[in-house]
Amino acid sequence: MTKRANNLSIDAKRLWSDLMETARIGGTAKGGIRRLTLGEEDRRVRDWFRAECESLGCSVHVDEVGNMFAIRPGRNNALPPIAMGSHLDTQPTGGKFDGVLGVLAGLECLRTLHAADYETHAPVMLVNWTNEEGSRFAPAMLGSGVHAGVFDRTYADTRKDGEGVSFAEAIEAISYRGEVGIGSTPIGAMFELHIEQGPILEAEGDTIGVVTGVQGMRWYDVEITGRESHAGSTPMAMRRDALPAAAALVLAVQAAARACPGAVATVGTIAVHPGSRNVIPGAASLSVDLRHPDAGALDGTEAAIEQALAAICAEHGVTGTLTRIWDSPPVPFDPGCIASVRDAAGSLGYRMRDIVSGAGHDAAYIARIAPTAMIFVPCAGGLSHNEAEDASFEDCGAGAQVLLQAVLDYDRRLAETKPGATP
Repeated sequence: MTKRANNLSIDAKRLWSDLMETARIGGTAKGGIRRLTLGEEDRRVRDWFRAECESLGCSVHVDEVGNMFAIRPGRNNALPPIAMGSHLDTQPTGGKFDGVLGVLAGLECLRTLHAADYETHAPVMLVNWTNEEGSRFAPAMLGSGVHAGVFDRTYADTRKDGEGVSFAEAIEAISYRGEVGIGSTPIGAMFELHIEQGPILEAEGDTIGVVTGVQGMRWYDVEITGRESHAGSTPMAMRRDALPAAAALVLAVQAAARACPGAVATVGTIAVHPGSRNVIPGAASLSVDLRHPDAGALDGTEAAIEQALAAICAEHGVTGTLTRIWDSPPVPFDPGCIASVRDAAGSLGYRMRDIVSGAGHDAAYIARIAPTAMIFVPCAGGLSHNEAEDASFEDCGAGAQVLLQAVLDYDRRLAETKPGATP
């Protein structure tokens, strides 16, 4: 060991260079990234990630759903690794920082440890989780969910994208079906750095968000069925038009969320069948995204939406179903990991505040099986899932430094803990 933990500093310019370099893999004309899960661009960035980690002496393992684990040994390799990481896949019109910052900042931490020849007590691991976004294969956070036992491999393999390509077909096509068993890579603790994806930190002038948990999220599919008929010859009173019912439900979803303080709800997609100018729509399909920090509030808002759908269907002479396809309960993070983040930010002199994540992250599933915490840094205007997504050089560097210090603080406390006790 050539340096003390509190003397180790990440190279912010190197981190920024990595962010800009990898942004060219799937880069868009508007300055964003289109790097969908298990596509050719995802393969290219995975290959880049593997090569960079292996150049630092890390062993890189890939599991059966493509999760990538780069492990740097410690003094006591019998201990499960302290993990960092996030994801490298993006939305169809994604930005340069969502998910990517957490992986590349973790890589910068490994480079810093390697350059200093610093030996941690426990092994340190960097993870690239598969299909966090859920933009190609629903649901989101699929890879981390499989690792945590929320989903099994068969469930993952049978997910299909909008063109009918299965997850299994896609992962085989890019040769990233690994041999490591599902969930067999242990995690002693996990720290995930991410842009906030909201406006609070920027508005309050804070550099670091100490994330205390993730709010609950539920996704629903709605199917409304009416009857197609001629647009010119069917009187208004005799129509069973699915689209006005769908429109009414969109407004009802918004009303249900507004009636529950802290809730947010979004209808993000709507499709109408048969989609002809002069045919009354006989069917409509919608997606609903519902979020709240409290499970009881989610239950109440879901019930309000169900009641509204029943009333709307009766009014319009159609039928409708609301099917919950994903449920990620509210997640509190580990007090010990939170303390490491808070202590790291405080020792570095950064303005910080506690915050609950409004977005879903892989850390939410890993928190079910290991102590976990997150670190947020501001993003411009709170904008994310957009090609214009932006974060500053200074904030990215600050987040990476806090990540390194938090991991080293947790590792130090682990080394000082008696066997069988909690750090």
